[in-house]
Amino acid sequence: MAGELEELRAACDVERLGALPAEAPAARVSAEGMPATRRGAPGGMRTVFLAGGIASGKSTVAKLLRERGAWLCDLDQVSREVLEPGSELLGEIAAEFGSDLIDPFTGELNRRLLAERAFASAEATERLEDIEMPAIKARLAQILTNTCCAAAAPTVAVVEVPLLDRVEDLLPLADEVLVVVAPLALRRERAQGRGMDAADFDARVEHQPSDDYLRSHATYVIDNAGDARALEAAVDAWWGER
Repeated sequence: MAGELEELRAACDVERLGALPAEAPAARVSAEGMPATRRGAPGGMRTVFLAGGIASGKSTVAKLLRERGAWLCDLDQVSREVLEPGSELLGEIAAEFGSDLIDPFTGELNRRLLAERAFASAEATERLEDIEMPAIKARLAQILTNTCCAAAAPTVAVVEVPLLDRVEDLLPLADEVLVVVAPLALRRERAQGRGMDAADFDARVEHQPSDDYLRSHATYVIDNAGDARALEAAVDAWWGER
């Protein structure tokens, strides 16, 4: 069991920090979309999929939830785990995108070069997803349903999902789908403030699910059109209801 827990911690942050204040301020949180359907998590754990477009504030919400005691799992980290040296997927990646992607001495994947090739076209991106997604989904399902997760004993497990439309078949694992939204122009402004080129931002948005899609699959929506204090208040309100 100890070995399994160490493997789990490599993909997920199991540190639980602090607790919610006794009284949470009011916030702009709306319930909409489909009813949650869950199933598979151990014990009394509540599983939440957290989604949002680039620069929507999704990662900030994840951080705030962790500070309030949630057990956080980043699907991006899971995707890195399944492509670690020795992974059987690396051979498929090399066959599809070039053997020079794998360091012959360390077995490490050159992720930057893979990104350049895989995101050069929609067809190449789809080929990469066809290779990666089955393993990512299987690993996430294992994390959320096996005894390792039960041993960590979280009350709330939050899975940060970069592309919700790629994991629709995993939605039955979630009790809730929490979505963070913000106006596109504001998101572009925030991304540029972090040093991202506007054209790069627009290109990334084009490959992400729309806000309409996210809202249609959400059980709760947090509107992040305001400042940092408003976002924290929204998170507190949602957390307080749980």
